[in-house]
Amino acid sequence: MSLAKAGAKIVAAGRTLKKCERTVEEIEDAGGKALALACDVSVRDQVDALVAKTVTEFGGLDILVNNAHTSRPLTLIEDTSDADLALALQGFHGAVYAMQAALPHMKAQGGAIINLGSVAGIRGDSGFSSYAAAKEAIRAFSRSAAREWGRYGIRVNVICPFSDSPGLDYMIRTNPEFVKQLTDETALGRYGSSEHDVGHTAVFLAGADGAYITGQTLNVDGGIWIAP
Repeated sequence: MSLAKAGAKIVAAGRTLKKCERTVEEIEDAGGKALALACDVSVRDQVDALVAKTVTEFGGLDILVNNAHTSRPLTLIEDTSDADLALALQGFHGAVYAMQAALPHMKAQGGAIINLGSVAGIRGDSGFSSYAAAKEAIRAFSRSAAREWGRYGIRVNVICPFSDSPGLDYMIRTNPEFVKQLTDETALGRYGSSEHDVGHTAVFLAGADGAYITGQTLNVDGGIWIAP
């Protein structure tokens, strides 16, 4: 929503089209322009088609935000199966597919790629090993992409949030004490707003004010992770 309010035309894509359509309705109600498309990011052909459709509809691609991810939460390492690992890595694969598909369209004029990592990966939270590993893979891939693609004026950065989301909503319903513990551990004593805290950071990274920032991770987490 924040990118839309800043003037970006949005393509909202995900496996569940109705969710994307609700997002588009919210954007359009706020005066923005958006398009909803169904896409399973774990399937390369669908990601390629998504990027092609975006370019056809809007005439180009300037900003790519990779935020699709799924995993089985609160699973100890000894209980983690091959299926759990494969599930968690779908989000990493999707980010790679989208970046590769976007590259030819961004080479000529530059662009901004924003990948969503996780403080769970940086902190090494118990019960989130496969999720954390996949998110750290995204961070590592992003740093390499920043080095390789800087020559084209393409900036690649990562946001690691602690904010409201469907995933956090699920955790609140199923394990409220865990969420309370996490919230109590933040320096600011609250979890953030996906729109106002994380979204505004994305606008900064995508816009002119972030034009000299690449290969970085911004922890938009209220101080739940404070590096030594």
